[in-house]
Amino acid sequence: MDYRKVIARIAPLDEEAMKESAKHWNSIVHPLHSLGKLEDDTIRIAGMTKTPQIAFGKKALVVMCADNGIVEEGVTQSGQEVTAIVSENFLKEQATVAIMCKKAVVDIFPIDIGMASDTKVPRRKTAYGTKNFVREPAMAREECIRTIETGMEIAAELKEKGYGIVATGEMGIGNTTTASAILSVLLSKPAEQVTGYGAGLTQEGLEKKIRVIKEGIDKWNPDPDDAIDVLAKVGGFDIAGLTGLMLGCAANRLPVVLDGVISAAAALCAVTIAPQSRQYMVASHVSKEAAGGMALEALGLDAGLHLDMCLGEGTGAILYLEILDTAICIYHSMSTFEEVSIEQYEDYTGDR
Repeated sequence: MDYRKVIARIAPLDEEAMKESAKHWNSIVHPLHSLGKLEDDTIRIAGMTKTPQIAFGKKALVVMCADNGIVEEGVTQSGQEVTAIVSENFLKEQATVAIMCKKAVVDIFPIDIGMASDTKVPRRKTAYGTKNFVREPAMAREECIRTIETGMEIAAELKEKGYGIVATGEMGIGNTTTASAILSVLLSKPAEQVTGYGAGLTQEGLEKKIRVIKEGIDKWNPDPDDAIDVLAKVGGFDIAGLTGLMLGCAANRLPVVLDGVISAAAALCAVTIAPQSRQYMVASHVSKEAAGGMALEALGLDAGLHLDMCLGEGTGAILYLEILDTAICIYHSMSTFEEVSIEQYEDYTGDR
């Protein structure tokens, strides 16, 4: 698969489907626009899928699992062995997001995109973890492209299997460090502003994490106009895989639900590579990590939920997907003004 050919297939949203969807929302018995972002997002989803008859059908969560060589610098509280343990728990319905997926009737697909060990998780591994980006680039550019193309292949496979919407998740010790490094470059912000405590660092640990990110960026000078360069030098296989997944979803007209800060970093990479891919993204929540909100602002996306969450795995994406599902149920089930003989509201929002 050639990533450039996939990107070339990304088409604009269908304006007619969006117009028809908005018209239907306005025709059902509720105050106009009173469901806010839920209406806005479902209208956009009509444009993504080219039909006002919105129906997700099967729903998927893809969790990209990978290890990061930067943990050698002591930027995390736990070791790489945790990545493998939690990733296998996705298969056993023992991880947080796996439990949420069962309740929400979402199929979960953990993917070994680059873990440091072999597990029972389905393997699409580029390599056994990235390199320590303080000492050498995290990966070769060719490895980065191959990982992006793997994400694109997964999107195409899900479309072929009848999935109508894809949520994004990740698992990998050290990936808040890689995400912060990516966002520091792409947002042109100092590491101090985009780096958080991750999975419970002390203040001293946070300061070390910031120093490590600065050192890697200063050493390799990634090009902010070339997201592949940024990913290869200071990123991770999980973020590169998610980048490809998002681009592949856009090319296959699949709505893709973003999760937290790591997912947002991948989204910013995808949009840097192919700006039109942004149209197919739905923001679920604003991560407690400061950089999450900054990334969404840069993407021009407005998240529906503000819950102070920073768990990752796709947890925020699944919560919002459940809410979107409820909105679509209302969209299809509620009576119209005409059916119940009530005069339809006039829309004066354009006059404000």
